Amino acid sequence: MSRYIFVTGGVVSSVGKGITVASIGTILKSRQITVSVQKLDPYLNVDPGTMSPYQHGEVFVTQDGAETDLDLGNYERFIDINLGTESSVTSGQIYSTVIAKERRGDFLGGTIQVVPHVTTEIKERFNLLAEKTKAEVVIIEVGGTVGDIEGQPFLEAIRQMRNDVGRDNVLYVHVTLLPYLNSTQEIKTKPTQHSVNELRRIGIQPDIIICRSDHPISQEIRDKISLFCDVEKRAVIPMPTVPTIYEVPLVLEEEGLGQLIIDKLKLKPRSSDLKPWREMVNLIKTPREPVNIALVGKYVELKDAYFSVREALYHAALHHGRDAELNWVPSEILENNGDDSVLRSAQGIIVPGGFGVRGIEGMVKAATYARENKIPYLGLCLGMHVMVIEFARHVLGSKKANSTEFDARTPHPVIDLLPDQRGKATKGGTMRLGNYPCQLVNGSHAATAYGQSLVNERHRHRYEFNNKYRKQLEAAGMVCSGLSPDGNLVEVCELADHPWMVASQFHPEFTSRPGRPNPLFRDFIGAAKDILREGAQPPLPLSSERYK
Repeated sequence: MSRYIFVTGGVVSSVGKGITVASIGTILKSRQITVSVQKLDPYLNVDPGTMSPYQHGEVFVTQDGAETDLDLGNYERFIDINLGTESSVTSGQIYSTVIAKERRGDFLGGTIQVVPHVTTEIKERFNLLAEKTKAEVVIIEVGGTVGDIEGQPFLEAIRQMRNDVGRDNVLYVHVTLLPYLNSTQEIKTKPTQHSVNELRRIGIQPDIIICRSDHPISQEIRDKISLFCDVEKRAVIPMPTVPTIYEVPLVLEEEGLGQLIIDKLKLKPRSSDLKPWREMVNLIKTPREPVNIALVGKYVELKDAYFSVREALYHAALHHGRDAELNWVPSEILENNGDDSVLRSAQGIIVPGGFGVRGIEGMVKAATYARENKIPYLGLCLGMHVMVIEFARHVLGSKKANSTEFDARTPHPVIDLLPDQRGKATKGGTMRLGNYPCQLVNGSHAATAYGQSLVNERHRHRYEFNNKYRKQLEAAGMVCSGLSPDGNLVEVCELADHPWMVASQFHPEFTSRPGRPNPLFRDFIGAAKDILREGAQPPLPLSSERYK
């Protein structure tokens, strides 16, 4: 039977629960303990797929096509596992299921209540994940902050689990903020005490309290939290701010969290092997030569909207012994004033995914700049659409070429809706989502990157390359280097006369890992690091022909 670790957050949101969960998973996996992870989101949306990136950040897509919270990306990257639909649970899903059961008459006319009907449905999601994965430990993050009204059914459900599966099979971890007052130059524990009191009021006594702080936490502070929150002294774990999120598992392991979990859940003692992780973190913290990448996007004001893209670039740069220095370029700046000076220092340009017409012409200008100046370019989903539109306009000469997403009346719809998307009124969950196979063309940049002919990558889109224009575009120098196995869908495009200009219909950023970067990102950075840009100095000695 699986054991359960429930992680809650207190005092403020964004306190670091997701990274804590990912780090716990990493620590347990280092002991050869199998884990699976689940995120509980209290909002009433069925999933984040239709939510604004400015409100929710990135939508992370699992291999089976679930649109989920970006925390699932951290779980996958840290623990190096592939999660599925069962790992993302929202209040919207729970209430939709309960109401559908009531409409069918499943409750035999009974009065439907939060307890027991909603909480029972929540607990069924816990059990479903445990049964499907057979993991020794299931780690479940409760989104939001203790005290939020919408999170109460989830907290009640996790309270009931200790009686359902046995006290020794459940562990409650509370992640809380210790604020620092500059006026008195001291860390305050009172907010944590109130947060724990709120948990205890509903029947949950934390077993472990993880304390977030930007300042060192003294033993005196830890003893005080232990006393007032009724937690063992060794179970008050400091988690200070560190230079990289990938250092968090090492910090928590050094504070004894791994052994504490083993003891409290009565797991079989096993030695930890975090040596490869420690070596990776040491490499991350070692100063490295930067490679300048311009990320041209619609939502760059909130960098979490491109969380996986950013991490994938860091992974790829680390592989080459470099540091990815990102220049976040709002596409509307390029669109409105046409000044491309923000791109002149870029050694590579990446255009990530997105929806809607705002800022599209700025992305097209970025693609033009990359093509004309031979700057490595990586387009992701929307970035592929932009590259095809730009090529059709400026190489084929079809000045009004566009996507029907941006101009429904364009005379040259080089990007168009999938046939089965026409007429759909609903938006949520109706796109091409999750893993699809892609056959790569031998000798192409994409095939060289992957080192194999057939790959599976994750999708999230409605619009596709229009095959009516395939022959014209290929004749002009565009290579359709990745196709669906039946040849009907174009998955990867690149330019024949460009050093490295590649774009994919899928989202390769979702499968990148810290020690195993996605091949397209890896080769994109590999091409970009050799580009000499404005103001840069060539390396010595000047032995290469390209510097003579």
